[in-house]
Amino acid sequence: MNSRVRSAVGAGLAALTLVSGSALGGLLFDEDPDWQEAEVTMPPPVDDSRLRAFFVSSASPNSFFVDEGSVSVGEDRVVRYTLVVRTPGGAENITYEGLRCATGERRIYASGRRSGEWTPMKKSDWQPISDNAYNRPRAALAYEHFCDGPAAPRDLEHALRLLRNPLDPSRTYGVR
Repeated sequence: MNSRVRSAVGAGLAALTLVSGSALGGLLFDEDPDWQEAEVTMPPPVDDSRLRAFFVSSASPNSFFVDEGSVSVGEDRVVRYTLVVRTPGGAENITYEGLRCATGERRIYASGRRSGEWTPMKKSDWQPISDNAYNRPRAALAYEHFCDGPAAPRDLEHALRLLRNPLDPSRTYGVR
């Protein structure tokens, strides 16, 4: 293969990788090769007075909440929050999670108890946000609340404003 053909093939493969990466992450754009995650501190116990309900899907009978007292935007641009999922039968699932808007990824740091006790997840890696039934709450938070395309909220107040005022899910990335 001559150098022109190799160059063209290489450029094509690079473009294909970028496009397929975008499809996988949903929000995936240029990743900062020097990015490092900040140290994670577990949030306070869930407080019902701070729970903010958000819509996930009419297909789910569960109720979904974010504890506003747990929301943070780190220097690493990760939005962290406590997610509370309640079933119609009264069961409750509490997790402490993070979203990386720039890469379209999510991570579950720990599962929690009402007492404020946190159990770190054994496998807690950054995963692409997928809009399937299990991950729909994370997709809703990323696409309809916290992330404006690859942009994370500027600060805590901005994050809370976005949580309280969801985006129109039919819109594509724009300026808010």
